[in-house]
Amino acid sequence: MGDFNLPHINWTTSQSQAPGSKLIDLTSTNSLQQHVNEPTRGNNILDLVMTTDLTINGLDVTNKIGDHQMIDFSLKVQDPNTRTQYKQVFDYKLTNFKLMREELGSHNYKVLMSNKNAEECYMILKEKIATATEHHILRKRVRPTNNPPWISQEIQRLINARQHSYR
Repeated sequence: MGDFNLPHINWTTSQSQAPGSKLIDLTSTNSLQQHVNEPTRGNNILDLVMTTDLTINGLDVTNKIGDHQMIDFSLKVQDPNTRTQYKQVFDYKLTNFKLMREELGSHNYKVLMSNKNAEECYMILKEKIATATEHHILRKRVRPTNNPPWISQEIQRLINARQHSYR
């Protein structure tokens, strides 16, 4: 949030001339969203509010203070007293796949699935896989993240290293 003094940025198309192009690159690289859509000084949007997610509740460009318009907005914040809810996920690194394959291979599927329709065969196979999963794949508690599921710890580490190199 602040007065960026870059008058030649078109925020609807995310295009700009030389000095503003670096800010456009920075916002797209870091997944920042710029929320001010009305001019804050003359015909230019100079005062910006940027976030990485939709944490802004109602943003209004209102009364003039000095030579700039005032920006009035509120943030959605999580109550600090709420406890972090952990979730259970499978820990595949500690899985003994050999034992799991042995358990799944120990069943006589020809006998189990004889005289069954496709739906019944599917349900038998699904139940056997679920049982083997419960027996052989440990679970671990993890804190939920705001990252999409495809952002692994390794990818996050690389993103952080890239951002650190820009400093």
